[in-house]
Amino acid sequence: MKLRAHFFVWLLLTAGGGFAGPNAHADQWHPPAGSKQVPLWPGTPPDAVPTIGPEDVIPSDNLVAGKPWHSVRNVSNPTFTIFSPPEDKNTGVAVIVFPGGGYKELAIDLEGTEVCDWLTNRGITGVLLKYRVPNSGCHWDSEEKQHKTPKVWTALQDAQRAIGFVRKDAAKWGINPAKIGVLGFSAGGNLVAMISGHFSKRLYPPIDAADEISCRPDFAVAIYPGHMSITHTNISRYGDTKLNPDLNFNKQSPPTFLLHAKDDTVNVVAYSQLYEAVLKELGVPVETHLFEKGGHAFGLRQTELPITCWPPLVEKWLRKIGMIEN
Repeated sequence: MKLRAHFFVWLLLTAGGGFAGPNAHADQWHPPAGSKQVPLWPGTPPDAVPTIGPEDVIPSDNLVAGKPWHSVRNVSNPTFTIFSPPEDKNTGVAVIVFPGGGYKELAIDLEGTEVCDWLTNRGITGVLLKYRVPNSGCHWDSEEKQHKTPKVWTALQDAQRAIGFVRKDAAKWGINPAKIGVLGFSAGGNLVAMISGHFSKRLYPPIDAADEISCRPDFAVAIYPGHMSITHTNISRYGDTKLNPDLNFNKQSPPTFLLHAKDDTVNVVAYSQLYEAVLKELGVPVETHLFEKGGHAFGLRQTELPITCWPPLVEKWLRKIGMIEN
């Protein structure tokens, strides 16, 4: 009986994306059935730092569209998980998804697995990056009451590695290596912005063939991106009117889609407006959608608010830039 009980608990934790019900607490995230999780690094990741505890999955303390969501904390062994579309619907396009969470945790279902499910339904391969957290990018230090920039952007290292890895093995997964983009939310949207400028040189010594291939995304989608202004370097005199100097946009930055709600009090709409302005100045194609209401951290769960119907806008844009055939 004890063996059966233990097996039942394991089954609950591993089914449905690594957690069992809204109040469950799992020791580690497990991908949904039918997807394939791949270690990002062949051994210990570069510039590895100890986490404050083991990786775990915790339920949220608020609902989105009437449903709970979950976060992964203390990620020290990053992975990517492949969600493949049916062969007869495969467009050859792939999107690497960066969940948000303030570079402290990852909203793994709300801004991760649910997004990959939508992508596969549209014939696009979803690649969910479980990047290192916490403190792997620009973040707010609640104890010191100031923004902190890490000495090494380990989340950006993971993003660079993931794009090169997916591009190297693209044929294995039915992916066109010239049609690999990124999509991120909040801090994940900041990671989209970072990789859109920091792709000419790896932030770590090359390890294998995956690091010899370009890690430039072919397109980028940033949903309510964060950490975009100079205030995130603790320079306040300019407010949110100047771009965060950690960003490195250039004329080779990829075509970009931006989405933001004007009533977002976590990441103010000025962040996307700054993002848009610099890309336009550089001559990089950018399409921006701003909505009056929507707040923050809604993922792609639909409510009565028009902003939550954004996925078809992205799909239309992908056709416009030639990623998906009409």
